[in-house]
Amino acid sequence: LPDQVSAFAKKPKTQVAEEGATVVFETETEKPDAKVRWQCNTKDLVSDDKYVIKADGNKHSLTIQAVTKEDGTAYAVIAGGSKVKFDLKVKEKEVMEEVKLELKEKVKEEVKEKKGGSLLESQAPDTKTDLTGLFTEKPQSGEVTVGENINFVAKVNAASLLKKPTIKWFKGKWMDLASKSGKNLQLKELYDRNSKVYTFEMQIIEAKPSFAGAYRCEVSSRDKFDSCNFDLTVHGGLMASDSGLSCPLVSSFCASASKSQVKSEPDEDVWEILQKAKASEYEKIAFQYGITDLRGMLKRLKKMKKEEKKSEVFLKKLDPAYQVEKGHKMKLCIEVANEDVDVKWLKNGQEIQSTGRYIFESVGNKRYLTINHCSLSDDATYTCVVGDEKCTTELFVKEPPVTITSNLEDQMVMKGERVELECEVSEEGATVKWEKDGVELTRDESFKYRFKKDGRKHVLIINEATKEDCGHYTVKTNGGESMAELMVSEKELEVYQNIADLTVKAKDEAVFKCEVSDETVKGIWYKNGVEVKADARTHITHIGRIHKLTIDDVKPEDQGDYTFVPEGYAFNLSAKLNFLEVKIDYVPRQDPPKIHLDCMGHTADSTIMVVAGNKLRLDVPITGDPAPTVVWTKGEKVKLLVMTEGDGRLHVESTKGHCIFTIEGADKQDEGLYSVIVRNPAGEDKADINVKVVDAPDPPSAPRILSVGEDSCVVQWDPPKSDGGNPVIGYVLERKKKKSYRWMRLNFDPYTDTTYEAKRMIEGVEYEMRVYAVNAIGMSRHSAASQSFIPVAPTSEPVGLCVDDISDTTISLKWRTPEHLGSSELDGYGVEYCKEGSDEWVPAFEGLTERTSVIIRDLPTGEKMQFRVRAYNTAGPSAPTSLAQAVTIREIMQKPKIWIPRNLRQTLTKKVEETINLVIPFQGKPRPVITWSKDGEPLNPKQVSVRNSDTDTILFIRKSERKDSGKYEVKLQIENVEDTASISIQIVEKLKIMDVWGFNVALEWKPPKDNGNCEITGYMVQKADKKTMEWYTVYELYRRTNCVVADLIMGNEYIFRIYAVNMVGLSLEPSLHLFICSSGFEYKPPTYKEHDFSEAPKFTHPLVSRSVIAGYNATLSCSVRGIPKPKVTWYKNKMDISNEAKYRMFSKLGILTLEIRKPCLFDGGVYMCKAVNASGEDVVECKLEIREPQTGK
Repeated sequence: LPDQVSAFAKKPKTQVAEEGATVVFETETEKPDAKVRWQCNTKDLVSDDKYVIKADGNKHSLTIQAVTKEDGTAYAVIAGGSKVKFDLKVKEKEVMEEVKLELKEKVKEEVKEKKGGSLLESQAPDTKTDLTGLFTEKPQSGEVTVGENINFVAKVNAASLLKKPTIKWFKGKWMDLASKSGKNLQLKELYDRNSKVYTFEMQIIEAKPSFAGAYRCEVSSRDKFDSCNFDLTVHGGLMASDSGLSCPLVSSFCASASKSQVKSEPDEDVWEILQKAKASEYEKIAFQYGITDLRGMLKRLKKMKKEEKKSEVFLKKLDPAYQVEKGHKMKLCIEVANEDVDVKWLKNGQEIQSTGRYIFESVGNKRYLTINHCSLSDDATYTCVVGDEKCTTELFVKEPPVTITSNLEDQMVMKGERVELECEVSEEGATVKWEKDGVELTRDESFKYRFKKDGRKHVLIINEATKEDCGHYTVKTNGGESMAELMVSEKELEVYQNIADLTVKAKDEAVFKCEVSDETVKGIWYKNGVEVKADARTHITHIGRIHKLTIDDVKPEDQGDYTFVPEGYAFNLSAKLNFLEVKIDYVPRQDPPKIHLDCMGHTADSTIMVVAGNKLRLDVPITGDPAPTVVWTKGEKVKLLVMTEGDGRLHVESTKGHCIFTIEGADKQDEGLYSVIVRNPAGEDKADINVKVVDAPDPPSAPRILSVGEDSCVVQWDPPKSDGGNPVIGYVLERKKKKSYRWMRLNFDPYTDTTYEAKRMIEGVEYEMRVYAVNAIGMSRHSAASQSFIPVAPTSEPVGLCVDDISDTTISLKWRTPEHLGSSELDGYGVEYCKEGSDEWVPAFEGLTERTSVIIRDLPTGEKMQFRVRAYNTAGPSAPTSLAQAVTIREIMQKPKIWIPRNLRQTLTKKVEETINLVIPFQGKPRPVITWSKDGEPLNPKQVSVRNSDTDTILFIRKSERKDSGKYEVKLQIENVEDTASISIQIVEKLKIMDVWGFNVALEWKPPKDNGNCEITGYMVQKADKKTMEWYTVYELYRRTNCVVADLIMGNEYIFRIYAVNMVGLSLEPSLHLFICSSGFEYKPPTYKEHDFSEAPKFTHPLVSRSVIAGYNATLSCSVRGIPKPKVTWYKNKMDISNEAKYRMFSKLGILTLEIRKPCLFDGGVYMCKAVNASGEDVVECKLEIREPQTGK
């Protein structure tokens, strides 16, 4: 939008203030009613105790109280569409007195005079490319007074590093401070295991003037590198010759600096002298200039880059280094001065032969070396040799990152079980890092964690899991990571069959039996709290999961409470033994039958409950003389059903004094009222027994996912249709990853509600849920799995919401995508608006839009409206982002402005019959009135077409003619405001190329249609080379309409033009043509036979027989030469040992080494090395003797 309010008349300026001071920024606007906003780091400021904002007419001010270091940042002031940025710089309070400040400046000037340009250069640290930022905190430049201490601290975050970082401290370019540690310098290193941050400190004790200068800190870890430069300034003393860092070279610098101050001779750069001098004169020059550290001097000379002389052979050399990923192609290119010259390519000093992987190309003066399918063996130094000159480069082959191809799986185990967390990576032998809840796991002394590698598989083994092992386990590589959750639960002992109360008679057998889930659990039997011991009548047995207590020949004293207590568990199983004493009185008459039951089925307590699938046994004691007959019925009195043994599950048995009714595998149909009737001649008796069959409940319905969060979800389900005859006491939930087969339990205690919030999930991973119902009998079958879902969090709010355009009834808004999208795809955006002062937000359109811009129509004119935008994904809407202030719906006039393209600002030249299409962009609101004219006259609509749009106007001529030349004007007008622009068009005749041969070209043209009302006296022919565009006259006053232009250069591009001449002068417009003079022949360079450099292998240094002590590593070395590089094989007693893990073979620059790890007596023998290439082979051997180590007495 254009600026609705005038710009600033006075702008605030950047200020510098000390800590604790008060800062005032002032500004003035051109109009007093302008609304001004102050910002800090793009956030609006409001008036409070810290910031005081004032406005007085067109004067505005921002006051910042008690300035701190945090206030030193970027600020801005906004008025309408104008924005002015400024900074506040905060410096620490001066702790030094004015005298010290003056001394500081004086010392700086003296040091600068003493050192000179060359010495300052010598102290300047190296600048290396910051490949990868490793520092989380870099050492900062510091100042210290002579005799005081100062610390420099560097911090490195090792969370993403697979190896401990290495740090080096340098002074200047070459001085490594590790060897200088002592009284005045101490280096420390600390490591925080929680944050995984290394802290490196360099402490300078009792600083001296010679310590001042430039320092550098370098940190590296495998292929990662970072460096930081900082300075140390020492106040209160002059550069003396004493050096606390024991640096002779620095001392010499100081001494030479002081000498140069005394003498008026010009300063000399000792390094320039050393570079020009011979190696034999180094010691003499070092003594002359007071340099005592000769080794440091030689190191620096070696590292200094000598001035490169301009090569006469190479036009373009190789870069210092190249990098390529493993498996990709690399192309090295040079340019030579002589196209006929031959080049040789070397790899680590050995010439490269053209093969399928190495391809040599020669195109003009360019020479290419192409390496296909780069491997780690191609990581080397490559040299291109042309005659006596050569150029060298380093090729670094970068391995691709190791990715995780098979992720970890969530696991739930019982306490004491073995746990194996397994993953698979993309590369064999890759290094991985295991973490638990963000803490790295290592092999400890207790061997709790074991790490196993099997090819690409990596396994973390926990031998005996405990509750402390619960948590999230992560495996990390340099290309990804995978996380899984481990849950450890206490073992729960389930009782499959409880012991039951018994009623037995004298001399009978009593058997108490129970069954538990764990076969290994032992237990103790108690009677009335006293442990039961096995004897002749009492037998205790434990077979599998069944525990039995058997009492033979029951006596009255055996009556009591019996309890079984499993070892290690805090519960017991109890039952009562009732002794039934039957007293038989002799009566000379018949006894009526009698049923002896404690309950007769008339109360709720008389109900017998049996678990579905178990055996139902009704043992009823009866008496009567003579022995009564027994009839069992089921059902109500109205509808009796006599029970028979027709069903294979039913068994009826009568013994002396007992009638027994048994149902095998009771089910729901067996539930009801059972009656037993006993009869004899003396009478009858009847008893009712109510049987209730209970079972585990039916499975609940499939759970429904109500909502999801970043690491959680809310799930709901319906209760089971049947509770199995016992009320449901709760539910158990399980979850699993979509692609996994392992379900993990979320709760161990029954959850009573039917809505549950599952947490501790991984964002972006697809999950499924299922539910079990639990009652007093047991757990139901699991429900069907829920629909898969992905835990996701809503996105962050969209950013950068602003007004793009506005009219009387519409507004155009645009914004940028949220900064954090999360793992779910963005569904779209919703836009809402409301009137200022109202909270009723109205959707601007139905549904969502995927675009980041929108036009809202049919808005009330002149109303102040507020707008906001939300981003939507699977998790729902994000937080809204709104405009900073309400917008008035009213179109704003924009001045008309024509933007003439750069190519039309000069005369546009076209040939006859060519098409002219001019697109002229403009701006202006509302849409301006556009008028075209030519030379002040309206355009001819038959010859010229004009098309207009909201942003541009187009002038179109299908076939141009000479009369179309002229000055075209376009005018834009909005109300009383207008803008104009002009374009010049020149239409010229065509030249015709008749023939081309050698260095010549034949031209032909037609006479002009208008001779100017006088006779044509001739033609002027001119040519120009397109490189220089300088015109030369070929013919002047030439009479004919055709000519031949000679002496052209092959391969150059020319432009010709023709002027017609009469008595008045030259024609105003020439005729043009573009022509390229082509080459007539092609040079073919001669071919030469390539020299054969091949050479058969030959050992230049043989193997030497050795005698070594057992248990200590031994090496055998030899050297070989041969072209191409020979293949080397090692043998022991004529047996190939190339693939045995005990031996390691090395080859570097022709030196071959065999390492034998901790040899034993068996490793002695004859070792042979064989080198083979296409030109031949060679063999060398030696004898290795292994001695037993001597032991002291």
